Amino acid sequence: MNERLEALSTEQVNLATRDLDRLPTADLLLRINDEDLLVAPAVRKEVPKIAQALDSIHERFSRGGRLVYLGAGTSGRLGVLDAAEMPPTFGVDPGCVVGVMAGGREAMFRSSEGREDEEDSGRRDLASVHLNAADSVVGIAASGRTPYVLGGLRYANETGALSVALTTNPSGEVLAIASIGIAPNVGPEAIAGSTRMKSGTAQKLVLNMLSTGLMVKMGHVQGNLMVNVLPTNEKLKSRAARLIMELADCDEARALEALQASGDVRKAVRKIREG
Repeated sequence: MNERLEALSTEQVNLATRDLDRLPTADLLLRINDEDLLVAPAVRKEVPKIAQALDSIHERFSRGGRLVYLGAGTSGRLGVLDAAEMPPTFGVDPGCVVGVMAGGREAMFRSSEGREDEEDSGRRDLASVHLNAADSVVGIAASGRTPYVLGGLRYANETGALSVALTTNPSGEVLAIASIGIAPNVGPEAIAGSTRMKSGTAQKLVLNMLSTGLMVKMGHVQGNLMVNVLPTNEKLKSRAARLIMELADCDEARALEALQASGDVRKAVRKIREG
């Protein structure tokens, strides 16, 4: 690795929280929240790079490619979470946005941190999902030097897939490997080295922007309405009905009737408009 762990910005001792263990409860929480307030501005500075990544991902996705998230630990879990939310929210096939993490399914629920040190595992896991040149890989690594992600991004480059790095260390090694690098500089964590905090929040914000922006560009959003939502439970049926009421200017009973008949917001709206 090119950079020693102790040199990373996220590993530094945060001078603003050195007395965290001596604060009253409310002050403790406010101090953590003060640090959280630094995250959104750091992400905002990276919008040009996020936009570049989104446009490149969209171009490939439009041709049938997939969006693949790759990470370990918290970073991997955030990728899996974002991928899992795409089908019910936007009605896309589960295979279109894929989350791949070190240690596999078991590591989602039980820490398997040793797996992140295996560079070859990142390559093998991407090969196992049949990565190809049409796909886009977003390698997520707060430290910017996780071997699992480094190996995966190198493999993405070899296959001709788009490689995007997401790190919160502006000197992260992943930035030299990926075609596009996104690096919000969130600074030292409230708890030194605990990158599930500000770094995790920054990663989540960027993933939200990439996946939501992609779904908007793919036509799965009308205005700011998730018109491809899948009504698979009562909450989502209620949400779908409200969307139909808004778009077709009808009452709830008519919206529910059309939804029951079609099972789809767009089809229900067309049915009502056509009378």
